[in-house]
Amino acid sequence: MENRDQSAALNQQPPLGDTQAAETNQPVQDGNVTGQGAQPLTAPSMSLPPNNSIAGNGLPTFPNPDDTFTALHQSAFNNGAFVNPNMMIPPNQPIMGINNLAVSQPSNGNGLSADDIALYDRQLRLWGMEAQQKIQSANIVIITMKALANEIAKNLVLAGIGSLTVVDDQTVTEADLGAQFFLSKENLGQNRAEAAVVQIQKLNPRVKVIADSGSIMTKGASFFGNFDIVIATDLSPTLLAFINTATRLHNRQFYAAGTYGFYGYIFCDLIEHDYVLQRDKSNVPTAIGPETRTRSIIKVETQKEGGKTIEKVQKRELYSTWDLASETSLLPPEYLRSKRRLKAVTPALSCLRALWAFQQVHNDRFPGPVKYDLEAFTRSATHNHQLLSLPAETLRSEFLRSFLQNIGSEIAPVTAILGGQLAQDVINVRGQRQQPIQNMVIFDGDKMEAEIYPLHPEGNLGRAQLELSTPMMPVGQVDATQIYPIDHTTMMMGPAMQ
Repeated sequence: MENRDQSAALNQQPPLGDTQAAETNQPVQDGNVTGQGAQPLTAPSMSLPPNNSIAGNGLPTFPNPDDTFTALHQSAFNNGAFVNPNMMIPPNQPIMGINNLAVSQPSNGNGLSADDIALYDRQLRLWGMEAQQKIQSANIVIITMKALANEIAKNLVLAGIGSLTVVDDQTVTEADLGAQFFLSKENLGQNRAEAAVVQIQKLNPRVKVIADSGSIMTKGASFFGNFDIVIATDLSPTLLAFINTATRLHNRQFYAAGTYGFYGYIFCDLIEHDYVLQRDKSNVPTAIGPETRTRSIIKVETQKEGGKTIEKVQKRELYSTWDLASETSLLPPEYLRSKRRLKAVTPALSCLRALWAFQQVHNDRFPGPVKYDLEAFTRSATHNHQLLSLPAETLRSEFLRSFLQNIGSEIAPVTAILGGQLAQDVINVRGQRQQPIQNMVIFDGDKMEAEIYPLHPEGNLGRAQLELSTPMMPVGQVDATQIYPIDHTTMMMGPAMQ
C-alpha cells in the first residue's frame, strides 16, 4: 500500500513552472521515482522527477530557543555564542526588480490577480487555484548557494512562491563557475548570495528574492521561524542537526540535501504533514486508521461529481529529526523480511552514513587521500552496512573507491536531478495534494537510481519527539557529551577498531 501511494504521488507530479529559464540546465520534472521500493530512474535523457526539548536526541531544554543555539555553538565549536541579529527584511518593503523598478506583488494567500492566472495558467490547470495560492504564500529560505541550490531556487521561483531568501557568506571562486549557472566570471570575489540573487530575480519578478550575506552560524533559532520551509544544502551534519533543532522548535518544515559527484541525498523533516488524495470511490470502503508506521488515514469524505462518486482521503505522515534518521535508524521491517529488497538497497546509504560520522569526529572535514582516513572510512562504511542488515557482498571495494573519489565534486546533471526532485516535493507539500518524500532519498549515479527509504528510530515520531524528556539545565552546564549521546568514534570505526 505504501509503495503504491508513493509511486502514484511521484508519477503524478506536474512541471514546476510555465516560465522558462534562459540557462541550459532545465529542472528534472516528470519522472518515475517510486516509493519505498523505488524503481530505477531512466538515464539516457536524464529524465527524472523531479520551550520543549527534542526527545531521543539528547538535546537539553532551554527556556529560550536562542539559548539552545548558543549552548550548541559554544560546546561544539568554542567560537562564541549565537546571537539573534533579526536580519530579515520587513515583509512590506518594496522589491526592486530588473532595472531597479518596483515590482507589484500578489497578495499572498488572498487570491490571484488576472496577471497571475495568465502567467501560471498551465500549473493552475494541473494542481488548481487553491494549491497555487498556497504556493504563492510560501516564504522559503535556502542556505548555501552552490550548484544544487541553483536548481532548487530556479524551480521554486519559476513555480511562483511568495519569497525566497538566500543565505551564504562565501565569495564566488573559480570552482563555483563549473556547475552553477547563476554566476559568471564577473562575479568572482563577490558574495555568492548577492551575486546569484540578481539572476534569480530575473526568472520571475513577481517573487521576492532576498540575499543574506551573513553566516548561518550568526543566526539565532528564531531566525528560522520567519520561514515556512527551510532548505539547507551542502552543509556538514553538525550544522544540519543545529538547523533542524531550530525548525522543530518553531514548527517549521525542513529539507536537507547534498551531492558528492555521482551520489547525493535528500532528507526531509515535515514533523507532521497532512495531505488529501482525491480518487474515484471503490467498492471497498476506506478504513480510518494507520496504514504504515508513519502514515495514517485520518478522514474520508465523499461527494458527487458528474455522476461519479469522488472520495477525498486525508492522510497524515509522521517524521523524525535529521540526527535520528541519519545516524542509527534502521530500515523498516518490510525490508528486513526480504533478502531481495535488502540486496537492492544501494551501498551509497552506508557510505553516506560513514561520511557523516567521519565529519562529526574530524571537525567537519572530508576524508583525505591518507591511509588513516581511508581505513577509518572503510571500517565505518562496513559497520553501517552491517547495522542496516545489508548483505556484505553489496559493499564492494570498487564502490568505496568510487564514492571517495567523488567527494567534493559537483556534477550538473546530478544536481539537476536532486534539485528538481526536492523542489517538486516542496511544491507538493505546499499544495497538500500529493504524498511527500518519506523521508530519505539516496541517489546512486552508477545505477541512475533515486530510492526513497523511511529511516526512523524506535519510539515516538512526529511532534511526539518534541515532548519534554530531559530536565531543565542552565546553559553554562551544557557540554558536548550531553549534546551528542552517541559515540561517533565507535560508530565511525566499527567493532574492529574498538
